[in-house]
Amino acid sequence: MKLTLEGIKEKKDWESAGVKLPSYDIDTIVARTKESPEWVHFGAGNIFRIFLGGIADKLISEGEMEKGITCVETFDFDVVDKIYKPYDNLVLAVTLKADGSTDKQILGSLTEAVKAQSNVKEEWGRLIEIFKNPELKMISFTITEKGYALKNAEGKYFPFIEQDIENGPEKAVSAMAVVCALLNERFKAGRSPLAVVSMDNCSHNGEKLRSSILTMASEWKNKGYVSEEFVEYISDEEQVSFPWSMIDKITPRPAESVCESLKELGIENMEPVITSKNTYIAPFVNAEGPQYLVIEDKFPNGRPALEKAGVYLTDRDTVNKVERMKVTTCLNPLHTALAVYGCLLGYTLIADEMKDVELNKLVHEIGPDEGMPVVTNPGILSPEAFVDEVINVRIPNPFMPDTPQRIATDTSQKVGIRYGETIKSYVSKYGDAKKLKAIPLAIAGWCRYLLGVDDNGEKFERSSDPMLFELTDILKEIEVGKPETYKGQLKTILSNKNIFGSDLYEAGIGDLIEEMFKKEIAEPGAVRKTLKEYL
Repeated sequence: MKLTLEGIKEKKDWESAGVKLPSYDIDTIVARTKESPEWVHFGAGNIFRIFLGGIADKLISEGEMEKGITCVETFDFDVVDKIYKPYDNLVLAVTLKADGSTDKQILGSLTEAVKAQSNVKEEWGRLIEIFKNPELKMISFTITEKGYALKNAEGKYFPFIEQDIENGPEKAVSAMAVVCALLNERFKAGRSPLAVVSMDNCSHNGEKLRSSILTMASEWKNKGYVSEEFVEYISDEEQVSFPWSMIDKITPRPAESVCESLKELGIENMEPVITSKNTYIAPFVNAEGPQYLVIEDKFPNGRPALEKAGVYLTDRDTVNKVERMKVTTCLNPLHTALAVYGCLLGYTLIADEMKDVELNKLVHEIGPDEGMPVVTNPGILSPEAFVDEVINVRIPNPFMPDTPQRIATDTSQKVGIRYGETIKSYVSKYGDAKKLKAIPLAIAGWCRYLLGVDDNGEKFERSSDPMLFELTDILKEIEVGKPETYKGQLKTILSNKNIFGSDLYEAGIGDLIEEMFKKEIAEPGAVRKTLKEYL
């Protein structure tokens, strides 16, 4: 069996393999969408394919949508060439259940894949054509937190952003420049309204996206590339809205075990590929069943009936509370703590870490104990029920092939939200954050992780991070087993407001983190010993 439009015509074979097929005519959906796209998504990776692709598939199946999603890749163009085109944009979605069973379904809702390449006439021309279409209702994003970043930790523009500012809209390369340039084309074509929806897993995602787009537009206006009227157009949220959202669905990289099981069913060419930009991706996507998407209901040009596919549509304040609940308390900070300590203690599966007495205790203290006193109940979801599901159902799922190494990626871009927000809340509520113990321990663990040496004294490969070189340089003189090599090097990191959102010494926990870190570098085995001491 082949995952292609021709291949899925062999319906009996797929059905006998337990794979659900689309109930609609994919060719018709593709033709309608290409003629007049209504939903464009930037960031064609795994969570988009299974979650948002699944939402669109459900709405199309139930007659609530007549068009699919146009997919745009802004970073790794191999994804389009190796995962979308060879499989006719189809996705094999595999839901992993805690009892070991799986649900398998082919999604036909991703109707077109375009590369965001301003230097390729055909691709760029197609994107301009799409954005000029007045019927385009929404563009959405899953490009990760760093996709919105324009500046480094010192507050200076990254070199590639400087180039985009200098070169102008016609030569845009970065995601924010590409989107800003395309919005300018929409403006020039008649100022049609549009919702610009970040669905990335970060705090105030809509605000971050809007700020980056407006910053790019302002810089271009100063250089004469765009008009003042364009800046006014994208500044007016009655015309161009930037709804906030909260997304949650654990979507690990494709598992070898899932690949093998699909091949045993007779499904061909399921092997994952590693692209030239180190994206690990496959024709199938494996993920957990639980999923949450909460979006601020602000769509000036209309929207699909998302609520009929389980999406919560609400106001900005409620989105903010739900997002804050998840990102700063109930899930993400727990994941980050498990990621860095998992690497230090030799784990390769997140689920296994929940069997570890100290790590299990650590996530209970970070979430239910330290996070809950400053989390606001959003009303539409219960924080207590949410964190209980995370700790007792979702993270321990033994069939979720999620690794600490994956989650440790880009931690420098995450700690300011995942821990920094709770720290600021403690300072606001109590005057300082000295009541905290587990969160400082998690931060100390990240700093210890940055040394690239595990608790046995063996070197390990750290996950990619835009600040890795810079942070490594700061800590280069520190040696595990030689605590005398620590001479206050962490002060530069812990006082950096660009990393944590505040100076951790001013918050009253900088010295505690240093103390924990010094204990963790004392000797091989000191990480475990320190965890036991503080927990």
